[in-house]
Amino acid sequence: MADITALGNEAMGVFSLPLSGPIMSDKPDFAEIETFDKTKLKKTETREKNPLPTKETIEQEKQSESTA
Repeated sequence: MADITALGNEAMGVFSLPLSGPIMSDKPDFAEIETFDKTKLKKTETREKNPLPTKETIEQEKQSESTA
């Protein structure tokens, strides 16, 4: 009979969650941050994919638009 009740609850959208395991919180777990090893990170080179135009480029474009 317990199986029928469980199916009925699931059909109604009621699910029970186990209380063991990680608990979500608004506050971060600083213990993990303190034990983090930065030396295991790979070195990367940051590059802009779409850099902004220089002031000179903007002026050149303005001049070419005004003469066209």
